[in-house]
Amino acid sequence: MTRIGPLHEFALSSRGVESFQIGRQAWSEAASVASKRIRMVSGELQGNLESFRDCLSGPLVQKFAVDHSKSSSKSKPKRRKRPLKDVEHGSGTTATGSPVEELGDFIDYVANELFSSFPDEVQSLSYSMIQTDPRAGKSFSDPLPTAVTEKILATVSPSIEESFEAYNLLESQADLPRFLIPVLQEYVNAATAAPPVWSTTRASACEICERDWIPLTYHHLIPKQIHAKATKRGWHEEWRLNSVAWLCRACHSFVHRIASNEELAKDYWSVDKLMEREDVVAWANWVGRVRWKAK
Repeated sequence: MTRIGPLHEFALSSRGVESFQIGRQAWSEAASVASKRIRMVSGELQGNLESFRDCLSGPLVQKFAVDHSKSSSKSKPKRRKRPLKDVEHGSGTTATGSPVEELGDFIDYVANELFSSFPDEVQSLSYSMIQTDPRAGKSFSDPLPTAVTEKILATVSPSIEESFEAYNLLESQADLPRFLIPVLQEYVNAATAAPPVWSTTRASACEICERDWIPLTYHHLIPKQIHAKATKRGWHEEWRLNSVAWLCRACHSFVHRIASNEELAKDYWSVDKLMEREDVVAWANWVGRVRWKAK
């Protein structure tokens, strides 16, 4: 029995729709069904999911944004199953007046459905992984080996292909791999990219209190005195040791008052982790309001 994806069901049900309101209701019902089928992505993988969605969104938006000026008058127009395909460049709405949010919902659905079907090692890709695992470094190279792309594509749900076909995004079944392989390559490159040179990451405002008019200092998120212990005990890999945050002097001093160097290295080695503390949030809210007039 052929598996019909939620978006495909919507595309089929929207044929002959007599009003925009009916189409929106059908879309909402389909999106609701789709959301229930999406497997939850754990917190530590959320960044990779967002990166994959970003890599996927560009090609999808380009496919939906039809440039009618390039269509030939001699060519026979294809029958479109879904009005969303007729998105005018920069119009903000579809040809039928439907909000562009529908396209965002479709991208979210496809990204979640694809990402959650990928093998665990693809979902959890990182620079650290390819540095510590030679096999991973070889598998997730640029270009991706054919065997690797075939393994990943084999996990793709049939509903994805059916949804692409329902929106006339595919000319043939062979088009789906041709569409997805460049997206996969871009995602792999982004997920495994080396961290930036920390000295080039200077922020325009304090990363804790967000004051942007005050001089900044750089705070070693993993204090230098703890580097040897941090690597020996496996708290951090060597490439992360010189990571910094750009803080005003008040916030910099506050951070060193609330935790020892060892605690900072082990438990509070990023701005996000520091901001998980209630005392840091309270401090940031208070000191962020402290201003003085220039002489």
